[in-house]
Amino acid sequence: MNIFKSTVTALSLLAVFAPAVQAQKKKPQPPNIVLIVSDDHSAPFLGSYGYPEIKTPNIDKLAKEGILYRRAYTTAPQCVLSRAAIMTGRNTLDIQMTRFSAPLDKSVMAYPELLRKAGYHTGILGRNFHLDGNRRVPETVDILEKYDLETFKNRVDYLKTTGNRDSIYQQYSEFLDQAPKGKPFFVQVGYSDPHRVFNAKEFEPNPNEISLPKHWPDTRQLREDFASYLGEIQRLDGDVGRVLDDLQKRGLTENTLVVFIGDNGGALLRGKGTLYNLGLNVPLIMRHPELIKAGQTSDALVSGIDIAPTLLHMAGIAIPKEITGKSLVPSFQGAAFEGHDYIYAVRGAHGQNLPYNSADFDLGRTVFNKKYKLIYNAIWQIPYHPVDFAAQPFWLDLKQKHTEGKLEEKYDRLLFAERRPMFEIYDEEKDPDETDNLAGKPEIRETEHRLKTLLQEWMILNRDYLPLPIEPKAVAP
Repeated sequence: MNIFKSTVTALSLLAVFAPAVQAQKKKPQPPNIVLIVSDDHSAPFLGSYGYPEIKTPNIDKLAKEGILYRRAYTTAPQCVLSRAAIMTGRNTLDIQMTRFSAPLDKSVMAYPELLRKAGYHTGILGRNFHLDGNRRVPETVDILEKYDLETFKNRVDYLKTTGNRDSIYQQYSEFLDQAPKGKPFFVQVGYSDPHRVFNAKEFEPNPNEISLPKHWPDTRQLREDFASYLGEIQRLDGDVGRVLDDLQKRGLTENTLVVFIGDNGGALLRGKGTLYNLGLNVPLIMRHPELIKAGQTSDALVSGIDIAPTLLHMAGIAIPKEITGKSLVPSFQGAAFEGHDYIYAVRGAHGQNLPYNSADFDLGRTVFNKKYKLIYNAIWQIPYHPVDFAAQPFWLDLKQKHTEGKLEEKYDRLLFAERRPMFEIYDEEKDPDETDNLAGKPEIRETEHRLKTLLQEWMILNRDYLPLPIEPKAVAP
């Protein structure tokens, strides 16, 4: 009887005090998030991506401690269009961000807003994030202010921009100093490197000791220019290391997801501004000591639209149905993860100039999987014109060689054709440099039609304004 009474009493006390005990147990804090964005950074130009003549120990260490995605592609080969997709998890057509100077409409949700609503302290700092429009033209500024189109001041807790490396670190430190204790934080740290102008002279490798991409002409001026580009990346690596060291000193490493990504490809031959691999394929590395298995390399097809759902998933936030990207979290522990079946990307207007050439204004679309890529050049009559380096000595030298007939035929064809083909198809396995256009060849007729059909569907669903890639068959009168 006494035993029975004692048991009843104990159970009664447990029933009374159990809720209080449970309330005292703290839920694990969602991970902090640091998104580091390099500017104009093509894969594979990092040590961890297998490029031999570059020293990037800090970023390489990040890769060794986390997961590296070899097939990560931006949704456009231009910063505004690409960053808009990264920020929203939606493609650039869907959110109407194909004009370079467009501000992101206030009706379109950016993922930092969702993090903020869920209790995160949020910030964007460093290199201009490019999504509030452009203030270079006074008339544009008047319009932005008249209609209150600059919205990011209302989307995050902390918003500052600078191009100075030391100032970037100061803003980063200030943000963390202001972050409330016990509250998770998200911060985007943007760098200008390796964007032109190249000025990291003390970080440059010897031009004679570097490997050029196989589809580039090997000239002295081109080697010097590319060495300058690699120098910018090596300088960037030191700045990334500074951020990572600070996280360690603050005791934040263990519960911080660090993401490193390029915003689009580099301003290099057949890079930025083009739909080739050097324009779209960027480095993407993620590290979280507890949640991501270290030392992984993934060949899954990944798009810029996947960043937003991944960060929301990590934070335990429901992913809105409008987001079309895929969370990469399933890949974190080495599970089989295929990513996308196909990747889509667009080329739109660039900069604020009038359409003097294809650098300023070009319209193109692409769809590809691991085997084949289709590029649709809607204004194919306009020849290739480089973005951001048309006045550089190496390009002027190539133009002179072309004019004098001293440039090899394959480079003439790739760089100086009077007109581009309307359609290009490349075998990505056999021809990763994308130099042998297979479009129109009988042996890939079915593949070409399938890719055009996929692109047609995507363009229709996203209300694309370009002519569709499959034209009607001629009908007899």
